[in-house]
Amino acid sequence: MRRFRAVASSAVAVSLLATATACGGGSATGGSGSNESPKTLTYWASNQGPNLEADKKILEPELKKFEQRTGIKVKLEVVPWSDLLTRILTATTSGQGPDVLNIGNTWTASLQSTGALLPWDEKNFSKIGGKDRFVESALGSTGKPGSDPAAVPLYSMAYALYYNKKMFQEAGVTKPPATWDELVATGKKLSKDGKWALGAEGSNLSNNIHQVFVLGKQHGVDFFDAEGKPDFTSDGAVAAVKQYVDLMAQEKIIAPGNAEYAQNQSLSDFAKDKTAMVLWQAAASTFKSQGMNDDEWGVAPVPVRSGAPGQGKATNSMVAGINLAVFKNTKNIDGALEFVKFMTSDEEQKLLCKTYGSVPPVKAAQSDPGFDRPELKVLRDTLATSAAALPQVPNESQFETVVGTAVKNLFAAAAAGRPVTTESVKAELTKAQQQMPQQ
Repeated sequence: MRRFRAVASSAVAVSLLATATACGGGSATGGSGSNESPKTLTYWASNQGPNLEADKKILEPELKKFEQRTGIKVKLEVVPWSDLLTRILTATTSGQGPDVLNIGNTWTASLQSTGALLPWDEKNFSKIGGKDRFVESALGSTGKPGSDPAAVPLYSMAYALYYNKKMFQEAGVTKPPATWDELVATGKKLSKDGKWALGAEGSNLSNNIHQVFVLGKQHGVDFFDAEGKPDFTSDGAVAAVKQYVDLMAQEKIIAPGNAEYAQNQSLSDFAKDKTAMVLWQAAASTFKSQGMNDDEWGVAPVPVRSGAPGQGKATNSMVAGINLAVFKNTKNIDGALEFVKFMTSDEEQKLLCKTYGSVPPVKAAQSDPGFDRPELKVLRDTLATSAAALPQVPNESQFETVVGTAVKNLFAAAAAGRPVTTESVKAELTKAQQQMPQQ
């Protein structure tokens, strides 16, 4: 999510999820108020903008607006993605958490399994205007299928291929690649004279997962079987991971230094004309913050193996986004629901999603002309036609950690000049699968 989640260490994530109970959350952090008089709420927001201070400047006027309308003061903390999952998991066990919080939508099923989050049943949805206000694809990443959602969608995003027009022109490239073969061929024209074709965040575990999940779909696998058990070592999973790492190891269109990237450095390289393409979610505001004008970059769908993006083996993005959750044991339940209603109102959805460059998951807000610009059209079309939700299984956060780390290790090997073979990829994925908790 500019916003990629540098997930907590495997040991922390596994142990906390294994022991979490439904005791967490609420105003134990110093908030006051009650359901009879909810005067204060605490809110953990995720880092959506270029930096934490930018998020505060964006959100604080809106929270003041909420206070003026309701009399409820919101204590805001913007939490870096590198800390957020650990903070949330700790809150589920300690009870020292916020009333309302942002969560990456890929974590929802894992956090739902702790029992700490408020279920969004028909009664709770009715208090924010009803479930049918939200886009179906966004609701698909709000918890375990067949259960009441554990969160509501706040910001929706998908991946797109961003390309640097100046670098394309200098290399004589006239259009963005539509298939992976085209991307490699284009990439070899672009990777020269100290410049590189494609950026990656090789040490960002969640970014790694997002990329290999999509490639896995294109190879016909999901990394989990129909019963929700890990299946990381299938031929398709191995092929997907190898294809991604080979963009550095074999095709040499990703700079070796990208193996260490984890803090959006690939976007900085893009803005500085060092890298010609990035696979990213809603990158416009970050490019602007780094001095790029909108006419200096273009956007296209993420490549597929062949043909055009669509469902099944033509999937070209995970359903990305941010959900809004309430800790079940908050002492300010009515105020928390009122805050969720405010944040998902048509008015706030239009304002915040325009600011962050995301797609509103609220249907009515999408009709605003401000969401018709080319970048958001690609993202909206992708969400509607060719994106798939990451597995909604309790062990999803551990999956991000262990397989994300496996990909990180393989990028490190590639950067060091060590061969990345089918056997070495399978060995890393076997080790990752062995680290998953037994069901």
